[in-house]
Amino acid sequence: MKQNHPYHIVFISPWPLIISIRIFSILLGTAYWVTRKNSNLITLSSITTCIIIAQWWRDVSRERSLQGFHTNWVVNGLRWGILLFITSEVLFFFRFFWAFFHRRLAPNIEMGNLWPPLGIQAIAPFQIPLLNTAILLSSGITVTWAHHNIIKINNKRINTAIYLTILIGIYFTALQAWEYLESSFSIRDSIFGSVFFVATGFHGIHVLVGTLFLIFSFIRHKINILSFQHHSGIEIAIWYWHFVDVVWLFLFRFIYWWAF
Repeated sequence: MKQNHPYHIVFISPWPLIISIRIFSILLGTAYWVTRKNSNLITLSSITTCIIIAQWWRDVSRERSLQGFHTNWVVNGLRWGILLFITSEVLFFFRFFWAFFHRRLAPNIEMGNLWPPLGIQAIAPFQIPLLNTAILLSSGITVTWAHHNIIKINNKRINTAIYLTILIGIYFTALQAWEYLESSFSIRDSIFGSVFFVATGFHGIHVLVGTLFLIFSFIRHKINILSFQHHSGIEIAIWYWHFVDVVWLFLFRFIYWWAF
């Protein structure tokens, strides 16, 4: 049947339903981890969610590279879609900052009229957090370098730049995990612990998703799916990574530095 429009009508896909179920299981796993200190469910759910994301992105990549369904109208729609998604993520993090400022500016008597609350030793901002800030800022440089080399048609430098960014993202995640393990307080220690671990933890999840995004883009480029004329996939990954960088700057300035 011939279509008289430039848009791609998506085929029936199982991924939206499956990933919705897995995200719900992550929520249940988080609650179980906080209350029972058992991380089995959240670990299994997170791993399977990453696999599902990869499968879904694979299908979208095939639509573009093998089936040729992504016209200029479709590509523009994908770009607007990611911009709207990033906007929703800005509002998502805004809620955490709202909770932080609400308690930071007016600590009540239950917290000892102090911030951090009495008995909590905040993490020193100029140790691991400052190192992580430098790491993410450097990753912004390398990912922009990758985009520049795509435009300049330099395959070797594209691979090097994306590979460096992926390594930096993994290193950042490892340092944040170490920071959590060495922390003297937990997510259950007053509003301070809740806001700290929820805000920085969700940012860490975004870093993991951004790293997966870049890994997928790296693989697509290595097998010659990304072209120099059509590389919206890596552009979207770069936009998302810059968003993650900017959010971390606000987290470092307020959640770490101002709270210390």
